[in-house]
Amino acid sequence: MPAPPELIVQATAENLATDVAVRVVSTLARAQQTRGRAALALTAGSIMEKVWSAIAATASREAVDWARVDVFWADERYVPADSADRNDAPANRLLFSHSPFTAARLFPMPASDGPFADLDRAAAGYAEQLSAARRPDDPHELPHFDVLLLGVGPDGHCASLFPEHPSAYDDSGPVIAVRNSPKPPPLRISLSFEGLAAANEIWFVASGAGKSRAVALALSGAGRVQVPAAGPRGRLRTLWLVDRDAAAGLPRRPDGQPVL
Repeated sequence: MPAPPELIVQATAENLATDVAVRVVSTLARAQQTRGRAALALTAGSIMEKVWSAIAATASREAVDWARVDVFWADERYVPADSADRNDAPANRLLFSHSPFTAARLFPMPASDGPFADLDRAAAGYAEQLSAARRPDDPHELPHFDVLLLGVGPDGHCASLFPEHPSAYDDSGPVIAVRNSPKPPPLRISLSFEGLAAANEIWFVASGAGKSRAVALALSGAGRVQVPAAGPRGRLRTLWLVDRDAAAGLPRRPDGQPVL
């Protein structure tokens, strides 16, 4: 059974991004030492862009052989490949278009102008890609991502799983088609709760006062349909990495420090 979530609070968004970047590099380096290739899964968002910039800037990036890193996505907007709305666009601009990160093996989710005829086939196609990319010691349908970075929306959504939306109920497979997203654009591809659960470690990264209510609800025992961020748990570890503003709604110890 997955271990309960752990909470780590940083003073500012900048401190948070730097801390997450160092943790990512360290985790990928350890994975390479034990498994040969490292598997990283990403989502987008403003704090994630700070994390990508921090990874690009940290000297410890040289501890990783980026040619032996596989990069997957937990969700994507179903728009053309050259659209600025793509989740992977800022990641490519800030990180993967620069050396040494250009060496990483990227597995972007399909675009609407890609080889698949429709959204459902695109989701099924990505599931097939994931299955084909498993490492020899990955025993299940998907790669066991060494770390999966998830953001949290103000409404408590994560990846493209939204509160009380069909996406939060969809257990049809590890990768699902999402229609009528409450946030534009309306068509998306997402890992389901089953797909997210393939991660060895899930790290929720949240910054800003606008996320404080969602963070508090997700960590208070809410149901995953009402607050999707309450659902995912890493196989080995679940971390909530937040800044002080995002932790503002959590209970406090007598010394004022937030607790789960």
